[in-house]
Amino acid sequence: MTACVFIAVILYVLVTIQAFRLPLHVVSFFDAAHTTADRSAIYTEALANIASVIDGYLFATIMLIFAMGLYELFISKIDVAEDSELAQRILLIRSIDDLKDRLAKIIFLVLIVKYFEYALHLSYTTPTALLQLAGGILLIAGALWLTGRKHD
Repeated sequence: MTACVFIAVILYVLVTIQAFRLPLHVVSFFDAAHTTADRSAIYTEALANIASVIDGYLFATIMLIFAMGLYELFISKIDVAEDSELAQRILLIRSIDDLKDRLAKIIFLVLIVKYFEYALHLSYTTPTALLQLAGGILLIAGALWLTGRKHD
């Protein structure tokens, strides 16, 4: 559990450093020496970096939730999770299934962000490529709909 927290802290630090480097893309975007194609490439790269930052924060969150879930399941209850309504939705884990459920939702978000990053770097020059992108988006929408349904 300590290793999970340590990894999460390292990830938060690394991703925060990466986030503070994002303004460099903004500065280079407005450089007068760049052509429209260069600006488009800079914009796409900036979006990919933003998606990477989001992905990093989500992965660090997975590590924290996993560590806290294991702590709560096998060592002791987390008093903050018991007392706070907000913390109950995130931290209160009563069974392995609760932990798996929370982790699965965050991992699903990570996969969506990765798909977005992947889609940014592709060139859509043929109708088939556009149909594949649309199919991927449709599958993601269907998966979101299925995961968002309430269980009886």
